[in-house]
Amino acid sequence: MTKTAILVDGGFYRKRARKLWGIKTPEERANELNAYVFKHLNKRDGNSKRELYRIFYYDCPPVQSTVYHPLLKQNINFGKLETYAWTLGFFNALKTKRKVALRMGKLSDVKPHFMLDPDKVKKLCASSITVDDLSEKDFRISFMQKGVDMRMGIDISSLAYEGIVNQIILISGDSDFVPAAKAARRKGIDFILDPMGNSISSDLMEHIDGKESFVDNDPVKKPYKKNDE
Repeated sequence: MTKTAILVDGGFYRKRARKLWGIKTPEERANELNAYVFKHLNKRDGNSKRELYRIFYYDCPPVQSTVYHPLLKQNINFGKLETYAWTLGFFNALKTKRKVALRMGKLSDVKPHFMLDPDKVKKLCASSITVDDLSEKDFRISFMQKGVDMRMGIDISSLAYEGIVNQIILISGDSDFVPAAKAARRKGIDFILDPMGNSISSDLMEHIDGKESFVDNDPVKKPYKKNDE
């Protein structure tokens, strides 16, 4: 039996899942994440079954500040937007799932602000477009998280050095985890990365024991078959 801990980079998962499987309610997304995680657990390592230790979910509270939008020339109260309520609802739905532990960071003291898409900045500087060519979708909210990566690193180290698990599966598209992964592997932990279908560099492959993703179908829907018609 392989004792497995699954760590989920929440911001990455939510963004990637929305692109892969569309917009969902908070409860639907939480059910989807739970189903996706268990696809990993249903896979065997040779003749060894995987047994779940715990699912660790890392994220940050949503922005609820009032932020000035430079194009719209008005203040946007993020605490009153649907996104704010959706995110809190999603976190609450995850809390009801068995063996799910939320590891929450916090927003930094740096004030959130809107940033213009880098490609649009280049075009503006090259005078190939003007401000009149910009639209609201060319701007995104920018803010900094504190404590999320630190909590993930501490948990990886603790799981490895205390011998709690044999295997760690990390769902993430970031490479910041590499130092912790290297330390875990030195303790004999089988470290698997799930980039949810994204490609990873050969350099990154050097620091993990393998990668696996299950993105061909929505995890809460049956795969489409021709004879289902």
